[in-house]
Amino acid sequence: MKSFQLIKVAATIVIGSLLLTGCEKPPPESVQRGYRGTGMEQLANSDTLAEIVAANTMPEATPMLPATGPKAGEIYQNVQVLGDLSVGEFTRLMAAITEWVSPEEGCNYCHVNEGFHLDTKYTKKVARVMVAMTQQANSEWSAHTGGAEGPGVTCYTCHRGKNIPENVWAADPGGPHPPGVMTAEQNISSLASVYTSLPYDPFSPFLEDDKSIRVAGTTALPTGNRGSIKQTEWIYSLMMHFSDSLGVNCTHCHNSRAFYSWEESSPARVQAWHGIRMVRSMNNDYINATTDWLPDHRKGPLGDPLKVNCGTCHQGAYKPLLGKNMVKDYPNLARATLYQAPAAEPTTEPEPEMEMETDSPAEDATTVSMTNKTSSASASAGAY
Repeated sequence: MKSFQLIKVAATIVIGSLLLTGCEKPPPESVQRGYRGTGMEQLANSDTLAEIVAANTMPEATPMLPATGPKAGEIYQNVQVLGDLSVGEFTRLMAAITEWVSPEEGCNYCHVNEGFHLDTKYTKKVARVMVAMTQQANSEWSAHTGGAEGPGVTCYTCHRGKNIPENVWAADPGGPHPPGVMTAEQNISSLASVYTSLPYDPFSPFLEDDKSIRVAGTTALPTGNRGSIKQTEWIYSLMMHFSDSLGVNCTHCHNSRAFYSWEESSPARVQAWHGIRMVRSMNNDYINATTDWLPDHRKGPLGDPLKVNCGTCHQGAYKPLLGKNMVKDYPNLARATLYQAPAAEPTTEPEPEMEMETDSPAEDATTVSMTNKTSSASASAGAY
C-alpha cells in the first residue's frame, strides 16, 4: 500500500512537470501600451524575445550606386516597372531581389538564357507585379508602412530568402468532417483561426472582400447594434490571426474596457485600420490580377492565387523585422519607377509652294485654300 502511494506521488510529480514544460519561464517582461491603470500592457518572455530577434535580422545591403547615367529603360529591353533607374541602380536592385527571393536558383528563377528580356517564365511576370505592389505599399500606404521615411517594406520583408513567403493564404474549402454534419464554416481546427473552433477562413470576407469588422456596441445594452454572435465569431477569428501574426495580445490596439472606443485605443489601432485596407488592395489590385496566367501549382484548392495577410510581413513580430528601416538602402522601392521616353521635338514642315493660273482669282483662291486644308488633314490622320 505504501509503495502504491509512492508511485502515485511520483506519477503526479512527473505529470505536473510535463504540464509545466508548456508554460513560459517567469518573470515576463512588460511594456505599457496605453493609459496607466487600464491594463494595456504587452507581455513577453525573455527567451521568446531572443528567438524573435534572431529570426528578424536583415541581410547586409550592398553599397548604393549613383543615379546618374543611362536609364535601364534605355539600355535594356522590356523593362516595364524599373525602367527609370540608372543601369547601376537597376543591376544592384536585381542582385538584391535575387538574394531576397531566390538565393539558390539565382537569376534563372525568373530569366531564361535565350534573353533576359523574354517573359518566358511566369515568375518574371509575378516579380514585376510584386515590385509594383511593394512600391504602392510604400508610396500610397505610408500611414501603415512608414513610406519613404521608413521602415517601409521590401521583397525581403515577406520572402526572407524563400520563393514563396511562409505565410500566405487561399480560400479554404474546409477540412474533412462527418457526413451530414453542418460545419457552418467553423468547428474545424485551422491555422488561420490559431487552432480554435472559430471560422476557419477569416481572410476571404475581410482581407479580400470588405465586410464590416465592427460589431462591438457603444452602450451597455444592445440598443441599435445589429451585430450577431455569428458575425462576432468571424471577427474574433480574424483578431486571433492579428494577435498571432504580430505576437501581441488584444491590448496592443484596444483598451479592453471599451473595445469600441477609438479615443481610448492605442495608435497601433489606427495603423491596423490602414493596414487592413492596404492588404485588401494588394490582394485585389495585384495578386488576383495574376489568376488567368498563374500555374495551378501556385494556386489554392479552389483555384485562387496565394494571397497575403498580416502574417506575411510580420511573421510573429509586432513590426516587420522589428521596425528596421528597410527602404533607406533601397529608396527606389518607395516610388513609382516607370520609364518614360523623352518626348520628340516637334518639327514644322514648310508650306508647299503653288503656282496658279486663274481667270477668276477669288474663286481659285478659295479652291486652293480648301485643297490645302484637306491635304493637311490627310497628313495628320496618317500620323496616327
